This record gives sequence, C-alpha cells and structure tokens, in this order.
Amino acid sequence: MQMARDNAGWGYDRIAGALAHLGHNVSDQTVGNVLCRYGIAPAPKRSQTSAWKDFIASHMAVMSGTDFFTAEVLTWRGLATYYVLFVIQLETRRVTLAGITRHPTEEWMEQMARNLTDTEGGALHGQRYLLHDRDAKFCAGFRSILRDGGVEPLRLPPSSPDLNAFAERWVRSVKEECLSRLILFGESSLRRALNEYIAYFHAERPHQGKGNVLLFPEQSERGSPGDRVECRQRLGGLLRYYARAA
Repeated sequence: MQMARDNAGWGYDRIAGALAHLGHNVSDQTVGNVLCRYGIAPAPKRSQTSAWKDFIASHMAVMSGTDFFTAEVLTWRGLATYYVLFVIQLETRRVTLAGITRHPTEEWMEQMARNLTDTEGGALHGQRYLLHDRDAKFCAGFRSILRDGGVEPLRLPPSSPDLNAFAERWVRSVKEECLSRLILFGESSLRRALNEYIAYFHAERPHQGKGNVLLFPEQSERGSPGDRVECRQRLGGLLRYYARAA
C-alpha cells in the first residue's frame, strides 16, 4: 500500500516487481486485489487525483506564492490604508516586496506582473507557477502578463488559505513581529519597516520550518567560535539577533 501511495504512476506489475526485489514474490493480480480491498485506485486514476501537498512538494523549486495584506499608516490627512503585494518562493522562502500602493488598480497590477516576470531581475524569473487567491485585484490582465512571461498563475479555490500556507504564514510573521509593534508615519516609514524586516527574515532570523537555520546567512557574520557574542538590532531594537563579533 505504501508503494502505491508514494508512487502514483506505479502499476500492479511495477509494484509486484519491487516487492520481488525485497523477497516477497506475489502476482500482479494479488497486488491489485490488495489495493482494491483498501480502496486504492489503479495507477492511471492515482496519477489523476494526486494530493495537493504532493503537487506542492514536487514543484517547490519552481513555485511561488503571492498575496496582499494591508497596513494602516498615519498621514497628514489622517489614517490611510496601504496595500502591500509580496511574493515568496516556496523552496527557499525568499520574500520579495513587489509593491506598495493605496490604490491597486488594474493598470498597477499589470505593471507588477511585468516587474515580477522581468528577465533581468524579476522575482518570478525561473519560476513556473504562482499561487494566488481569488481576490479581484488579481485581474485577467495580471494573469495574462504572467503567462506571457512563462509563469502559470494558479488561482486557488474560495476560502482555502491553507493552500497558500507559505504566504499566509509570512503575513502572520511580519505583522506579529514587526508592523503591529510600530506606529508608521507615511509610506516611506512603511517601506523602510518592511525592507528591514525582510533583511532580518532572510539573514538573521532562524526558521523552524527549515531546521532552525538562517535562510541566507552572511558569510561575514559567522565569525569564529572563540569570538565574543553580541546582540545586534534593527528598527531601534524591535528586531534583535545575535552574532559573533569579528
């Protein structure tokens, strides 16, 4: 059963051969009967109904997720809501701040798609898929430009945030660890806070989902085992990390 579940394309003969290699000589018909008894479909049907987590696991290196979140910012005219668009690469967890605006119009979204698929430095260069929810801001023009750039947008079913879990988890992190603890004055203040947090997220914050290591550690920050450990800060001490003094 495990062989069938782990290998959606393996038919009865292939499974029987693998079992024979392990010292269990059974016929392909016996394999079929056992799988049928436990409700496991033949290979063609298993391939057509692969689980979402298996699809994600097979394509993590070429798949990214994107989403919006909002931030409240003080301006001369009072409190204003800014929309923040970001992209996270699933395998590396690298986050790119795609854009910040108060008015995410269709024209703005189309320009974001061009930026993301730019061959010189776009965040989606080398990626094949982009996960996003059904927010109307991910308009037809945005999706069309992504396809023209070689990236297939995957629009998720309604009310399914777990299917874009990496992006949802990053929103929670940036809000809990950074934005919810700051009073932001103007767009430049928001942009600075986000850039500082992204730098911290990439090179200074251990990640439990990646074995408690830094995603992109700076070579110069590693030091030697005998060097003194010091606390370093970002955003006035809101973000702290520890490194060995050179």
